[in-house]
Amino acid sequence: MRVAECRCGAVKVACAGEPVRVSVCHCLNCQRRSGSAFAVQARWPEADVEISGETREWTVTGESGGVGRFLFCPVCGGNVAYTIDAMPGLVAVPVGAFADPDFQPMPEYSVYEGRMWPWVKIEGEMEHWD
Repeated sequence: MRVAECRCGAVKVACAGEPVRVSVCHCLNCQRRSGSAFAVQARWPEADVEISGETREWTVTGESGGVGRFLFCPVCGGNVAYTIDAMPGLVAVPVGAFADPDFQPMPEYSVYEGRMWPWVKIEGEMEHWD
């Protein structure tokens, strides 16, 4: 069991087993969501994720036209989980919310690389999508 949480600890996301996908995303929405040049997220089947604590939801249409539903803490504003239409049945959790520098597995996909900042270099064996 892995447990992610918001910055103030009021919302926790417990994820059973291993993620089915770990990816790096360079799209503008993920840059804004993470406050960084890219975002890293891990996805689990909905049945393997339990969210505790009060959350709020924000919905947005992404660059691909799909809808994303983002859960965040109403106290500190930390994004703790989200779902996207393109991957039904899966819940994405920002890897940084686990506060575990040894998080495994490593990302397998790097997407929206056409939006990647010129000083970012993504290394390792993974699929690269523009």
